[in-house]
Amino acid sequence: MADRGGMKGVDGGEGGGSGEAREELELALSLGRRGWHLPAARCEPAPPQAWDSEAAGSSRAADRTWDSPHVPTLRLRDMWRHGSHADSDAGGDVEAAEEVEEEEEEGDEDGDRDLLSKRPKVRGFSEESPQHSGVNASFFGLESTHFPDPDEHGHFKLSHCPENELDCVLSLFPNDGVTENLRDANNERVGDVENSGGRNSEDVEIRMDLSDDLLHLIFSFLGQRDLCKAGATCKQWRSSSMHEDFWKCLKFENTRICLQNFVDICHRYQNVTDLNLSGVLNAEILVMEAITFLRHLKTLTMGKGLLGEAFFQLLSECPLLTTLTVSDASLGSGIQDVTVNHDGLHELQILKCRALRISVRCSQLQILSLRRTGMAHVSLNCPQLLELDFQSCHKLSDNAIRQAATACPLLSSLDMSSCSCVTDETLREIANSCPNLSVLDASNCPNISFESVRLPMLIDLRLLSCEGITSASMAAIAYSRLIEALQLDNCNLLAFVSLDLPHLKNISLVHLRKFTDLILRSPVLSYIKVSRCSVLERVNIRSNALQKLVLQKQEKLCSLSLVCQNLINVDLSDCELLTNEVCKVFSDGGGCPMLRSLILDNCESLSIVELNSSSMVTLSLAGCRSMTSLKLSCPNLQKVNLDGCDHLERASFCPVGLESLNLGICPKLSVLHIEAPNMSLLELKGCGVLSQASINCPHLTSLDASFCRKLMDDSLSQTAEACPLIENLILSSCVSIDINGLSSLHCLHKLSLLDLSYTFLINLKPVFDSCPQLKILKLSACKYLSDTSLEALYREGALPMLVELDLSYSSIGQTAIEELLSCCTNLVNVNLNGCTNLYQLVCGSDDCSPVDMPVDVCPSDSAPLRSEEISERSDRLLEVLNCTGCPNIKKVIIPSMATYLRLSKINLNLSTNLKEVDLTCSNLYTLNLSNCSSLEVLKLDCPRLTNLQLLACTMLQEEELESAISLCGVLEILNVHSCPKINALDFSRLRVVCPSLKRIQSSLIA
Repeated sequence: MADRGGMKGVDGGEGGGSGEAREELELALSLGRRGWHLPAARCEPAPPQAWDSEAAGSSRAADRTWDSPHVPTLRLRDMWRHGSHADSDAGGDVEAAEEVEEEEEEGDEDGDRDLLSKRPKVRGFSEESPQHSGVNASFFGLESTHFPDPDEHGHFKLSHCPENELDCVLSLFPNDGVTENLRDANNERVGDVENSGGRNSEDVEIRMDLSDDLLHLIFSFLGQRDLCKAGATCKQWRSSSMHEDFWKCLKFENTRICLQNFVDICHRYQNVTDLNLSGVLNAEILVMEAITFLRHLKTLTMGKGLLGEAFFQLLSECPLLTTLTVSDASLGSGIQDVTVNHDGLHELQILKCRALRISVRCSQLQILSLRRTGMAHVSLNCPQLLELDFQSCHKLSDNAIRQAATACPLLSSLDMSSCSCVTDETLREIANSCPNLSVLDASNCPNISFESVRLPMLIDLRLLSCEGITSASMAAIAYSRLIEALQLDNCNLLAFVSLDLPHLKNISLVHLRKFTDLILRSPVLSYIKVSRCSVLERVNIRSNALQKLVLQKQEKLCSLSLVCQNLINVDLSDCELLTNEVCKVFSDGGGCPMLRSLILDNCESLSIVELNSSSMVTLSLAGCRSMTSLKLSCPNLQKVNLDGCDHLERASFCPVGLESLNLGICPKLSVLHIEAPNMSLLELKGCGVLSQASINCPHLTSLDASFCRKLMDDSLSQTAEACPLIENLILSSCVSIDINGLSSLHCLHKLSLLDLSYTFLINLKPVFDSCPQLKILKLSACKYLSDTSLEALYREGALPMLVELDLSYSSIGQTAIEELLSCCTNLVNVNLNGCTNLYQLVCGSDDCSPVDMPVDVCPSDSAPLRSEEISERSDRLLEVLNCTGCPNIKKVIIPSMATYLRLSKINLNLSTNLKEVDLTCSNLYTLNLSNCSSLEVLKLDCPRLTNLQLLACTMLQEEELESAISLCGVLEILNVHSCPKINALDFSRLRVVCPSLKRIQSSLIA
């Protein structure tokens, strides 16, 4: 019953055994449920097993049982007989077995039906039949102990096979249908028993409908190893995985495979077209034994072994063979020649092999590669050869290469790189014998100069690391008018390149130590690589196709001429000797009308840069430290980089398309002209000598002129008129700005932020009159401001929209501060940091006290009247009050009548003379009293306070703190670090007083 193809070549193992033995062997040889490896010795059949008619498994489980490699063939009828015998011993019914025999006979009649129409049933490994527990532990009711445990045999499981081994039996499946029909009938009978034995089995089954076409498509993406695993799933998958479409290409590289298995699979699939045995042990013997079945073979790959003369002679048995690849192998016996003679071979690759002599006689051969093959002589008789590769054939002599190449008159591609013995004489002979040669690689051939070599059809020329190539060689290269690609890297004697080639597209010139001049003319030139040419001085390029030019780190480059109509990107970074004349090349009319990006970083010889380009979008001049003048007329310019331009004195951007510009890194800039209709952000911070500024940016919204100490009123006036949309204006430390300049701010109707910090202003009336819409006013460190300077704010209601006022480190007095806090109810953020004239902050006190007199000496009868007035006022919007570092403040009192209902943060840090703090603020969240070393009295009625900082409050007593936090019901963080009078043992009492405390920061350990 065994398959004829599967048994061929295996008979020697069994002799003339009986039919049962052959069938058993066939079951072991078929695809195999656990692997493809043919066992060395046939396993002994297991003794007859008892059959449990009530524990019948699925047809899929039966299929696994019959086809397991080490499980002997068991006929279903015998199994039922043994099962009924066991049942009768247990008091079972014998008639059940007879009924099963009748069903078996009926099933035999339907054994040849189409298996592919049968829907496979998939049951989870952990599922059990609802009526038969323990079915998943044994096959078909047989106890698992009577069968070999798959875990006990490593080759049973595919997961136990090494990845580099393909243990396969190459008969795969029977092709005569006899054994297959028997298995089909058996499986169908088991399926009938299953359906009759368990009516609810459908409840735990997963049905999967996959058409043959869909399976074929899915399997087309699998390799042969995965196909074998898939074929062990069910009958439909097994049949689909057998399709010859999947077995036309046999890839067994680095795989352990025995001779008989290989012969069997070649016998079964005689339409194999591609065979790969690279790295397979005794691959030569495998091919020679199966050569009669490989008559349709087209591609053969061999490697890592010994291939004798007999192997190459037998290749004639494969008339359709077109491609032969042999790699890393020893050819022949080492004494005689190795001859490859095949009339149909088109491509032959002998790579990294070892041989004495090689003779190739293939009338149809077109591609021959002998790369890295160690041979002393080669003989070619290949009249149709087009491509020849001798790369790194170090043992070949100059004469051998010459004879081999000249014997191929149709040769179009020749690679003899790293053949150090090649001379110009050989090149001339090849040029005369091979007029169609279009590709030549003679890299690493130190004895050639290419002089007097005429190759009119040459397209691709590679002469890398050829020490004999000089400027005189360019005449021979120029003779090849059709050349498209040229590589001259590491030609150390090359000093001058001048080529006018109409078809040249790519050229590479890397690491040429004596190279000084480059002249290229080609309308289709699209790629130029010039790098590490340390003495290159002059470059002249004409091309209509070049789009990108990179000439980085050409330290000696001083002259550049470009006529490139489509050039877009140019990078000339670190070309230290480039002169100002290069600007004409990139301006309109200079030969690069489409230029969009120009990089001139670290070109330290540039002093005056003038660019007039209508196409330029990006310009980088970073590190051009010698540049003193910059004039750009580029209406489409969107980005410019001037980092490190420390000596720039005059700059003109008229017109440009910039949206933002930062000139704060140009400290010597004195004259500035900007015309940018799209600019919205301009930073001039740090331009300390800027005296003339003409800024015409109608869409400018933010101008930072901090520390422009010489910026005059006329420049500010002109800027305000030309830029009416400015919203943020920073004039910090602009000490030259006076009343006239501030009066011009009336043109800025959208101005919301004005920073006049560190100026010498005395009168702020121009600001109040010109900027009524102002929201943020910063007057930090304005030492010359007096109380009268701010009277318009709290007496006349100037700046009604003001929400933030910064008077830090100013000379404003006590009275003015109290009036501001009392009358300017729209203020949200007030900064009084470092105010030396602030003695007390008592909201609700009389504000008529003299400026120089402390508030605590004011008449007491005036306080009630003032408190009533404050209580009648509307709710104030103040949220943040900063009084950090006020050295003279002693008392801060905010009663409930002050109506600071929105006040959420108070900062009194570093107020060293502060002694008393009494706050009643319903919305206060954060209070910072750190470093108030004189603080003794602390009273808090702040129900929402969560963070209290008392760092280094050395005079504060624990009782005072306990009383203060008793009314802070949500306090979470308390910092008493460096407070010596607060004992760590009292922390528990603090937590009792304020249960919401989560963290107490202290230098003490409780």
